[in-house]
Amino acid sequence: MRIVRASEYRSMPWKNGGGVTTEIAVSPPGAGLDDFDWRVSMALVEGGGPFSGFPGVDRTLALLEGEGMVLDIAGRPPVEITKASAPLAFPADVPTQATLIAGPITDLNVMTRRARATHTVERLLISTPTEIRSGADETLILSPDGEFGVAGAAPVQLGPLDVLLLGPQAPELRLDPVRPAMLFVIRIERIAGND
Repeated sequence: MRIVRASEYRSMPWKNGGGVTTEIAVSPPGAGLDDFDWRVSMALVEGGGPFSGFPGVDRTLALLEGEGMVLDIAGRPPVEITKASAPLAFPADVPTQATLIAGPITDLNVMTRRARATHTVERLLISTPTEIRSGADETLILSPDGEFGVAGAAPVQLGPLDVLLLGPQAPELRLDPVRPAMLFVIRIERIAGND
């Protein structure tokens, strides 16, 4: 179990130069945009426009702050992403255009390289102590606005946007929210032969 504090994240330009992304975690450590196995980041989006393309990568988006956006993904009907929406999974290598609903947003972006890993993103609303089981090669737990006590081998506190990283052998953890909050549980599975 490892905690990455929001103050430790690194910021960098989008691949297409249209904005700035904040990298939360990447594997292997220090990997760039063209050679990661998986990557979790968040981005402040201040205007509509095209998404960066990532060949051979699958992506899931969820809204952290703001009113939301409408995505026009090639080959699909437009879809609205709001705080009430389930995270949206789609290929990162098809043309995708975003239109903001009402002002800037911050989104959560999870990407895995198809040949190396897969991922799922679960959004939970919790108001009482909640058990979380890793059940994956790597699990990341993040809350955009919540504060939690984490009961485990060594109790710790998580603040807004801090991330808890769990390995495959991590024990079941109990998260105790200070107040009702949204929680994202990101599970990443490595594809056999890519350990």
